[in-house]
Amino acid sequence: MRVFTTIPQADLKDVPAAVAAIEAGGYDGVTTMENRHDPFLPLAIAAVHSKRLELSTGITIAFGRSPMVVANQGWDLQRASGGRFVVGLGSQVKGHIERRFSGTWRAPAQRMREYVESLKAIWRCWETDGPLDYQGEHYQFSLMTPHFRPEPLATRPPAVTIAAVGPAMMRVAGTSCDGVRLHPFCTRKYLEDTVLPRLETALDESGRKRASFEIVGGGFLATGPDDATVDKLLQWVRQRVGFYGSTRAYWPVLEAHGLEDLGLKLNRMARENQWEAMTAEVPEDVARLFAAVGRHEEIATAIEERFGGVSDSLNTSSSSEIPGDLPPDLVQDIQRIATPFQGYAL
Repeated sequence: MRVFTTIPQADLKDVPAAVAAIEAGGYDGVTTMENRHDPFLPLAIAAVHSKRLELSTGITIAFGRSPMVVANQGWDLQRASGGRFVVGLGSQVKGHIERRFSGTWRAPAQRMREYVESLKAIWRCWETDGPLDYQGEHYQFSLMTPHFRPEPLATRPPAVTIAAVGPAMMRVAGTSCDGVRLHPFCTRKYLEDTVLPRLETALDESGRKRASFEIVGGGFLATGPDDATVDKLLQWVRQRVGFYGSTRAYWPVLEAHGLEDLGLKLNRMARENQWEAMTAEVPEDVARLFAAVGRHEEIATAIEERFGGVSDSLNTSSSSEIPGDLPPDLVQDIQRIATPFQGYAL
């Protein structure tokens, strides 16, 4: 199993030291998020201050940018890192795209498919020095003059992964992408009964092997050197389960465990702005369905039980403000967990 963590994004001057420590700690890679800060800039610094870490956006908001912009950024990061960059895309939701980015919202799954196809068409144009001709319903690209072609890469273009929750986006991931980034609001039962069958059907449809398709995440992690730290993080998991469980889009996960009434109650409390009280409504045993929980000496076994055979990679940090500081021997223990993923077939 591959082990990732986040890097600082609030102050770019903090990136070199953080990356050096993460690489020395044996992590497989780092990810950035698009919340308060740009996800690409820290990775540019990480690319030239690391030698082996995989660098990925986990995620960047696709519909806030043209595919041409992401193609350029991905190409440059792939060059700077020597082939270690992976594009992680997400659709965000209608309100943010329309009101925060002043964009348009339409057919997100089909649009994401075209977004990924556009990236690959642009990179193929640059790789082969051929014409650019992609014609979709949402994106059209047909102009690429020599002045705008970047220098050739010494490696293949980046792999492309997307965040997926519902069946339509899951199908896009399985048929058009190199991997999927699962929402942490998942349980083992939901992964086995719902997520895996959807992905396997999509992979079969596209004629690709599971061994070349990466499944990232699919749950929370609550660990630390002592019980007090674990308990504190488990309370944080309860808060997140309460927050996500109030949203109807995530209710199929609750329904898989007969927890429909909990979703209805959390939704009502959210509409009444009872955000702080929602955590107490999530029983600890329910929170544990969504997480691997245990002290450092216990957590590798808990991770294998919770994620083994399904998830290929885990991000051990849920925020750019939380450092990647698992003990190196624990990182190695997690890495020894067998996974189906063997590498991207680029």
